[in-house]
Amino acid sequence: MKTITPCRPKWKSTMTDRERFNNQMHYKPVDRCFNMEFGYWAENYREWSIFVENGITNEVEANAFFNFDRTECIAGCTWLNPAFREEVVGETETTKTMINGDGLLAEVPKDGYTTIPHYVKPTIVTPDDWRRCKEERFRRDDPARIVDIETLKRQHPSARDYPLGVHCGSMIGKIRDMLTFEGLAYACYDYPEMVEDMVETACVMVEDFLDQVLSYLDFDYAAGWEDICFKNGPIVSVDFFNGVVVPRYKRINKKLRAAGIDIWYTDCDGDVRPILKGIMEGGINSLFPFEVNGCAHPAELLKEYGKDLRIMGGVDKIQLGNGPEAIKAYLETLVPLVERGGYIPFCDHRCPPNVKPEDYLYYLDLKERMFGIK
Repeated sequence: MKTITPCRPKWKSTMTDRERFNNQMHYKPVDRCFNMEFGYWAENYREWSIFVENGITNEVEANAFFNFDRTECIAGCTWLNPAFREEVVGETETTKTMINGDGLLAEVPKDGYTTIPHYVKPTIVTPDDWRRCKEERFRRDDPARIVDIETLKRQHPSARDYPLGVHCGSMIGKIRDMLTFEGLAYACYDYPEMVEDMVETACVMVEDFLDQVLSYLDFDYAAGWEDICFKNGPIVSVDFFNGVVVPRYKRINKKLRAAGIDIWYTDCDGDVRPILKGIMEGGINSLFPFEVNGCAHPAELLKEYGKDLRIMGGVDKIQLGNGPEAIKAYLETLVPLVERGGYIPFCDHRCPPNVKPEDYLYYLDLKERMFGIK
């Protein structure tokens, strides 16, 4: 493993990262704010001089380089396996068309620019497509789904000083990946039984994983991924979400609660407000990374839902790109949220390359002055 020399000292502390995370997420006193970020666009690693000159090429290395507080999360094989073989099937001067791991035919830029691909053809269109895919790639008896418990116990002992999460997969976001945005919208009406069976299958895969690990490891939180919202709300109807997805959340939450896990966040971009009550009814009580421009200022939802809700993220990436004055003005609006607890500030998705490295360092310094030990 590459040795990373931090470019800055770790924030002064009187608690361990694990103690701090758990207290902050439970609205209890902390020595200072938990210090974390949510990574960077691929371009940052090629364009930011501070990364290039120090050989930083990925998020793990960046987290060590900036000396952030440590978090870890264990995930299992809870989606299709084997994945589809990735291959290029066509090219133009500027793009290449390829089959990705989810089986979608996608057109992507040749220059590697980070963007949402143009999906040409989905993996699943009809119930027959799903039936074949399920039989081939969602076998519950697949040996790849067996967890090596003893190795995980050695890697993450109960006496550790960092928070450890368990990943609870995706109930609908990965299905969106297979069907595409438009495909899922149509399928909810054309083939509702198929979509519900896909959700049920995703839930069972996660339940099988949780049944293997929850009794043997001492977790601090649960994590999930959906990404089914955009700036105008969810891409599935609220009725569908509440009737099909939420009951599966409840099943997972029952297992988490029985294991003593009462912090569960999901990564869902865009405007989550139309489905937030359903999300919380299902047992998810934290939002991550909470995009501001696609939704709202984090104070709005924390005021509405009180201490039943936590938010991680919510630092407007647009303001990070507008320079020091804008950064300072925005962080000042977050001071009351950090002080009340249940809120950990960081960039509201991966930091884009238009943010100047010197402004990003200013942002990190300002966070420490405002939210670190005084």
